[in-house]
Amino acid sequence: MRNVKRWLALSMVAAMAAGTLAGCGGSSSAAESAAPASSAAAESSAPAESEAEAPAEASAEGGKVYYLNFKPEQADQWVALAEKYTEETGVQVDVQTAASGTYESTLKAEMAKSDAPTMFQVNGPVGLASWKDYCYDMSGSKVYADLASDDYALIEDGKVQGIPYVIETYGIIYNKAILNDYFSKDYATIKSIDELNNFAALKTVAEEIQANKDDLGVEGAFTSSGMDSSSDWRFKTHLANLPIYYEYKDKGIGATDAIEGTYLDNYKQIWDLYINNATCEPSMISSKTGEDAASEFALGEAVFYQNGTWAYNDIKDNEVADEDLGMLPIYIGATGEENQGLCTGSENYWCVNSKADPADIQATLDFMAWVVESDAGREALANEMGFVTPFTTFDEYLPANPLVQANAEYTKAGKTAVSWNFTTMPSENWKNVLGSALLEYAQGTGDWDAVKTAFVDGWATEYAAANAQ
Repeated sequence: MRNVKRWLALSMVAAMAAGTLAGCGGSSSAAESAAPASSAAAESSAPAESEAEAPAEASAEGGKVYYLNFKPEQADQWVALAEKYTEETGVQVDVQTAASGTYESTLKAEMAKSDAPTMFQVNGPVGLASWKDYCYDMSGSKVYADLASDDYALIEDGKVQGIPYVIETYGIIYNKAILNDYFSKDYATIKSIDELNNFAALKTVAEEIQANKDDLGVEGAFTSSGMDSSSDWRFKTHLANLPIYYEYKDKGIGATDAIEGTYLDNYKQIWDLYINNATCEPSMISSKTGEDAASEFALGEAVFYQNGTWAYNDIKDNEVADEDLGMLPIYIGATGEENQGLCTGSENYWCVNSKADPADIQATLDFMAWVVESDAGREALANEMGFVTPFTTFDEYLPANPLVQANAEYTKAGKTAVSWNFTTMPSENWKNVLGSALLEYAQGTGDWDAVKTAFVDGWATEYAAANAQ
């Protein structure tokens, strides 16, 4: 089996050397990541399974493609790419994009129609649990053959049911110019980025920036932590990944039916740091959006912005130059976090609808192969959409994104990447209840015990409901 860690290290170093991602399931407009965008989860059952699963024929003659896209921030690029494919091949390709935070409900509604999507997405093992009866086995497909490692694919009972098309990274994006200005000040306790490698240092820097924001010409250390659907995924999913990651790491596990919440105090202190040293008061975050946060950072009004490589498209061509973009790991005060890298993984897996007409299945497989093999497809994914992809066909297509370079630098330095364990969260409802508790706590209308209850008790309840026999 090809070694995924080795491939990641080599690809990230190559990206840095070439001087050249973006897109998690969630930029400011995304449905959830990680980014982002609300990940497809197993909060309720998929449409009833149809009677039989006909194998795809070798011909796509008369077939068509309907792709239900998960990432709103790349909606226009997918439409343009589909039109290009249709012009080149004569095969009809329709692309629809779910609105922010609605992918799972949209997918369920579309799958119930006679012209259902032939190509759709799941967020990982939990999302696959809802849709595995609708996932065609792509074992013999070209797009699977182009995958750099079997470790990336969603494989169950020997069937390749999902193939990731983007590898993404998130952390705390920072403005190097403003941070260097802070380092030069007499009131700065921390004097270089090398010292900023743990929670205590991050707390010191953030609080000193907040106390001297007028001198530094900013509105706050952190961007606003908006808690509407365009932004809350950054905290109820991506930030919540950190306490899950460290608990899993301690136990040597990759999933659980009952989270203990060992690192919830750490979760609290990073959340407190965000909301108390920001461009707005904690009581205002219910009205703040992902677009607000992106704008605050892009215009130089805040120094720190928790988001991922996909956020580059929202930042570039504004007040922050590419050379001033960096990314820090999300430090929460865990032992050994000085050796922690960025959060790297995928929650974007292509699936082919096994209930579709055989000609449509083959047409969809042909389209997917064209996307990852043709010059037009590779140019679109790498340079227009800004993706780092897990395919062997992209060696010369490395995206020009400084946030990718930041991840490459951590990889080269031997830092341990934080895995994406939020794909094991038991349901979308679990995330929503947690997000509500975080908001109530921030506004002062709830306490942290409610967050703990949502995290721990809610996990056990939602897991049991999702896995009921």
